Amino acid sequence: MSQNNAPQISINDHVAEIQFGDGAKRNALTRSFWTELPELFDKINESPEVRAVVLRSEGKHFSSGIDLDYLRALFPRGNSDPARAREKLRRNILKLQSALTAVEGCRVPVMAVVQGGCIGGGIDLVAACDIIYASEDAFFSIQETNIGLAADLGSLQRLPRRLPYGLLRELAFTGRPLAAREALECGFVTALKEDHEAAIAHAREIAEAIASKSPMAILGTKQAFRIGADDLIERGLDYIATWNAGLMSEQDLAAGIEAALKKKKATFPELAE
Repeated sequence: MSQNNAPQISINDHVAEIQFGDGAKRNALTRSFWTELPELFDKINESPEVRAVVLRSEGKHFSSGIDLDYLRALFPRGNSDPARAREKLRRNILKLQSALTAVEGCRVPVMAVVQGGCIGGGIDLVAACDIIYASEDAFFSIQETNIGLAADLGSLQRLPRRLPYGLLRELAFTGRPLAAREALECGFVTALKEDHEAAIAHAREIAEAIASKSPMAILGTKQAFRIGADDLIERGLDYIATWNAGLMSEQDLAAGIEAALKKKKATFPELAE
């Protein structure tokens, strides 16, 4: 990995493998991730060689979500006009969204391999992939409500196509983890393997099988799956960006982040009458 922990790519036999993160930070999604991931997918889309993508990390956890220091930095400071500050925050949210939209928009299939925790921004990331494989120790959490935030990077827009109605709402409202076995049973995870290495091997095997097919047939198939879904996702992402930019409580978010860092339970004030 590079010193700034930016995602790295290797290509072998028509399969691109992207590895991201810093295991020491539980693969938190830092500034370099959000900047360089869409650039990698732009390169993949321009590469005639790549026919499938495997997305993975190393270490105990797939990702602990967006880096909290980076999250704090996204909030404008020192601007005397709240409207201008909120407009800038909305642009920041849309920029993060676009990084994951680049994953979803990849012209070839993208497979995520998940081990350990896939939390917050991590589940936003895998929701943008075509297929998810996992190890037995994997779990998924829409973490944002635990820190006083409505998830705004794609989970609420993409997961309705992948999870049952009531289950998704339970997960989003409570932030409770979805264990690997339950994720397999409800179809969110396509295959479950005993450990991380076995899950990676399985993903590579499927990627190689996809790469052996006509690339034009695969391209057409993926585009057919996307017909009708793109507009709904785009409108949903725009709405949640506007909601969080205008109505997110920075007081609640600050309290939630502090509680998360201290591993304590946050408390929040009542709604207005």
